[in-house]
Amino acid sequence: MKNIAVIGAGTMGNGIAHTFAQKGFQVNLIDISEKALEKGIGTITTNLDRMVAKGTITDSDKQQTLNNITSFTDMKQGVSGVELVVEAATENIDLKLNIFRQLNDFCSENVILATNTSSISITQIAAVVNAPQRVIGMHFMNPVPIMKLVEIIRGYNTSDEVTKAIMDLSLALGKTPTEVNDYPGFVANRILMPMINESIETLYNGVAGVEEIDTVMKLGMAHPMGPLQLADFIGLDVCLSILNVMYDGFKNPKYAPCPLLVNMVMAGKLGVKSGEGFYDYSESKKAEKVSKQFLS
Repeated sequence: MKNIAVIGAGTMGNGIAHTFAQKGFQVNLIDISEKALEKGIGTITTNLDRMVAKGTITDSDKQQTLNNITSFTDMKQGVSGVELVVEAATENIDLKLNIFRQLNDFCSENVILATNTSSISITQIAAVVNAPQRVIGMHFMNPVPIMKLVEIIRGYNTSDEVTKAIMDLSLALGKTPTEVNDYPGFVANRILMPMINESIETLYNGVAGVEEIDTVMKLGMAHPMGPLQLADFIGLDVCLSILNVMYDGFKNPKYAPCPLLVNMVMAGKLGVKSGEGFYDYSESKKAEKVSKQFLS
């Protein structure tokens, strides 16, 4: 496999495209929005510039990586001639099912169809495809160019051949693939999201403040980032979506999202991407921090 299509130019999609392109794959980056594509390519360029500045790649490597990426707003055109499609659209089941129905029409049955979903059933997604044995979960971690893990999720019908091909491909990307079975949340989020949700419950119940909770987990449990800060980084809307998938899938109240999380998402406080979540990421707050550092 040398020709890859990535659907979605957001945080995960542009990171996946970057990773494949840097390893010499020809990547078709697809999004319905030209603006989203421009932003995605801009993010990749910025990240490559950072790598050049650190000396981990050369300017020539950067240019070659960018040359390996072609952007498309037409999905049918974008998936033409590829051997693998990696869907990295928003974590919404209806959207993903619609995309896979289109892929079923646009791609021949020898094209592997992977989804970067962090919680949605691979079996459910594969059910709208004529050859469900070629559908597999390829769950990258954020930030994709840096994080080594790829959670490889087998749906009920995913073939051994497709699983091996994606495991081998992940190794070729310099990643560590880990095979898991298709149950809500898989492994990563089945363990991570209840911890994040319990941290929000702890805040909601007034046990401690945001920074205090994160400090306990960072210094007491050796976590590189506190759970509330991590939730902001992931996106509170994404956290809520994953918890809802697990709650619906298991019907177990321990996965029910905290009311505070629900309210924050309804209020548009989504974390880093909205400028505010459990922490303030607004420009005014950044300016305030800079000023304090300057004055001190």
